[in-house]
Amino acid sequence: MVIGAGLGGTCPSPVDGGHRTATGNGDARRIAELEREVQELRRANEILKVYFAKELDLELESTTSPLAVGTPGEPALTEPPPAAPPAPSARSPRPIHWSPAQSSMIPDPPRPMAEFRALGPIEAVVDGRVLDLGAPKQRALLALLVSKVGQPVAVDVIVEELWTGNPPPSAITSLQAYVANLRRVLEPNRAPRTPATVLRTYGRGYLLDNHVVEVDVHRFSERASAGWEALDRGKPQQALRELEAGLMLWRGQAYAEVADTTYVRPEVARLEELRLSVIEGRCAALLAVGAHEMAVAELEAFTQAHPLREYGCELLSLALYRAGRQADALAVLRTNQRRLAEELGIDPRPALQHLENEILNHAPALDWRPRPGGGA
Repeated sequence: MVIGAGLGGTCPSPVDGGHRTATGNGDARRIAELEREVQELRRANEILKVYFAKELDLELESTTSPLAVGTPGEPALTEPPPAAPPAPSARSPRPIHWSPAQSSMIPDPPRPMAEFRALGPIEAVVDGRVLDLGAPKQRALLALLVSKVGQPVAVDVIVEELWTGNPPPSAITSLQAYVANLRRVLEPNRAPRTPATVLRTYGRGYLLDNHVVEVDVHRFSERASAGWEALDRGKPQQALRELEAGLMLWRGQAYAEVADTTYVRPEVARLEELRLSVIEGRCAALLAVGAHEMAVAELEAFTQAHPLREYGCELLSLALYRAGRQADALAVLRTNQRRLAEELGIDPRPALQHLENEILNHAPALDWRPRPGGGA
């Protein structure tokens, strides 16, 4: 008897009646091959799961290592993971998962090295600390430079403005000392003999670099523009927030130390006109949200200080009418008409004349109506 005849010996198999068929051993061999293919597919599937998990930061349900996948009795698979799949097309982008390390690579907006406040007496802030700017002329020098931030100011102009046209022989020496002192306080950590970054020498003059400083004058202008835009779009609540934030930046006369100099006076006048317009815009926003009594209090003080500003008078008259004070509303318009005629020899603008007629006729258009959604 030959041992192992069933595995290819010459002894007939008792199963097939002594006749070895072509399908017996072939089926067994095919089944074995299929089992091996299934095992290979399982191992490849585990490898792909691990690979894509690493790529997409997903958690695996299986803890099987791709380098030790196998079945009992077979050697572990030690081949490296398969090559990366083709890059996804534009129509099916691969999702991006930001990790803390990746998000920290996005730089924050650069912080200004110095902040200047010129809507009042000049102030400078570095690292959250208000600086001591020294003697009056040194403060005036800084205010002069802030008024032209980003533009060079010639030494001759500085000397002319600081000493009002009568500079002493030591003026240049004093100016150089003021510049050195300001550089020291504005850049306390600057190494010796290194170029200044904030207060720079530019040709025959000096400038404050607008790329590394911030000025409250610019923030005020931005708030004013945003407030008027919101008012035009029918969003009075947003307009109030913007305009009030802008007005809160004011602490007195702009560029107070050099407000009367020839060089800065036009900028001071521009900012004052802008401030008055913002006050009027804020009162218009108060009327738009129905705060008539508050608007009356604000506008009465405003028109007393600026009686010839017709828009302020128009707003006050409307606020008084909406507050139930029709006689006072008409008195404001007629007082304004008389003052314009006596002091300037002109008539009120058509808008005020039209408002007077509407108040006399109790026009429904003058009544306040809340905006849908609050007008925020």
